[in-house]
Amino acid sequence: MDIFNRRGKVIWLTGLSAAGKTTIAHEMLTRFEQANERAYVLDGDRLRRGLNSDLTYSPEDRRENVRRFAEVAGILRDTGLWVIVSCISPYVAGREQARSIIGPENFAEVFIDTPLATCEERDPKGLYRKARQGEIPEFTGITAPYEPPTSPDAHVRTPGKTPEECAAAILSALSILLEEGVSRTEHPVLKDVQS
Repeated sequence: MDIFNRRGKVIWLTGLSAAGKTTIAHEMLTRFEQANERAYVLDGDRLRRGLNSDLTYSPEDRRENVRRFAEVAGILRDTGLWVIVSCISPYVAGREQARSIIGPENFAEVFIDTPLATCEERDPKGLYRKARQGEIPEFTGITAPYEPPTSPDAHVRTPGKTPEECAAAILSALSILLEEGVSRTEHPVLKDVQS
């Protein structure tokens, strides 16, 4: 089965800041476009600057941030788009709420698993440095928790892999998941995507 010949779903990429979520999301978008499929990247930074600019980084506001993401992603998916969400979404409960809002049959959670040390080395915006210096309170992974998914639909360990390899592995794994009658628990390959 080819993942590109299906009605749109929401592919929810979660992981630490600078884990590579947005880069991988845009690589996935390129692959959808090459297959003449309509897709959209819903980026955490962009929504935080716009629709969610009224929210802080308190635990309550982080939950509301994820809820709003899920509502927007669900609306876009209802139009037939594939929606690739790139959002830290630090809490398991928040991601489960997103799955519930969107509908479990239309939602795939992908854990972009990049070691904290690697994220800190990348630190394109200098956020980890500022968090370590106490300039940013409630920074996920440093002064605020990140709860890794306990049962993601796909788990990508990024060290040693290019964004292109990660995107290809995710799409391959999700094409298996979307087969008729296949449950994610029946396919251990979905737990640890290798590229």
